[in-house]
Amino acid sequence: MRVNIASPLYSYTGGRGEVEAMGATVAEMLTDLDRRFPGIRRWIVDEQDCVRGHMRIYVGTEPAATFDQPIREGHEIHILQALSGGRRRFPEAACSA
Repeated sequence: MRVNIASPLYSYTGGRGEVEAMGATVAEMLTDLDRRFPGIRRWIVDEQDCVRGHMRIYVGTEPAATFDQPIREGHEIHILQALSGGRRRFPEAACSA
């Protein structure tokens, strides 16, 4: 699947804003992304296994609700960095992978 990466993470992807990853769920995609680009996951997911407050993950056009959220064939993933403010879209209860 195609994963669009926020520009602050380009140092992990060799300057690329679009990369490929595999996985049937958001968790599997993040694991594969970290396998391909070591260290990138820790900038997306914190020590409590929650998406960092300034990061957002979208599956297609919808925000990811949980790490178990399925990724269907043809979905494009967007990993974005929030600029400021707003409300947290990834529920606290859904932080564990």
